[in-house]
Amino acid sequence: MIELKGLYKSFDGKEVLTDISSTFDNGKTNLIIGQSGSGKTVLMKCIVGLLTPERGELLYDGRNFLTMDKREKKALRREMGMIFQSAALFDSMTVLENVMFPLNMFSNDTLRDRQRRAQFCLDRVNLSEAGDKYPGEISGGMQKRVAIARAIALNPQYLFCDEPNSGLDPKTSLVIDELIQDITREYNMTTLINTHDMNSVMGIGEKIIFIYKGNKEWEGTKDDIYTSTNQKLNDFIFASDLFRKVKEVEIQNMEG
Repeated sequence: MIELKGLYKSFDGKEVLTDISSTFDNGKTNLIIGQSGSGKTVLMKCIVGLLTPERGELLYDGRNFLTMDKREKKALRREMGMIFQSAALFDSMTVLENVMFPLNMFSNDTLRDRQRRAQFCLDRVNLSEAGDKYPGEISGGMQKRVAIARAIALNPQYLFCDEPNSGLDPKTSLVIDELIQDITREYNMTTLINTHDMNSVMGIGEKIIFIYKGNKEWEGTKDDIYTSTNQKLNDFIFASDLFRKVKEVEIQNMEG
């Protein structure tokens, strides 16, 4: 579980996050959504420790990240997995070597055991036969799956995903969403996803916070969105005619 309590962040005296509080539970896909410039990326960077809030508490299963020393923070970061907007794979390494990278950095296991763990992770994301290939030899969707395999190599308790569907077609995006959700439940991780993808929001949004101009404007589940009266959220989610029609149908079904 990750808990945010009254987080504030500013740049050059201008507040970009104001009193953000929320709880992200284990075994659920927790989403941060909002318009460009809303502060959601800054919030994600604060949570993973790339930025430091001026005030508030950031608790990882009761441990306040903001009061930890360097040694404690380094130990906690070993419990984190990260999927970047671009897959961020090393072009000069094979797929298997990419997945082994965090194991080589942080694990004391033998080379054979590290190879076995990396292969296990590739098997889990349905890339059993891709280990000897290089990133440039596989598709964008496969690269994202390699990134997921690498992110879970150290069996993290916390998984962070920054726009995991960026640049992917809708069908492949659905595969990535379902894979992230399945792995989250299987390993009971606290997964936090920063996304613009409304298909992801309506598909796997078990817990959603909507950030608007640095404030937490709304919080709920994908089902709560259909009955929300928050105009800012509705303007953001249902900007397209397609999603507006989907909401109308869902409301009719509820009333029926």
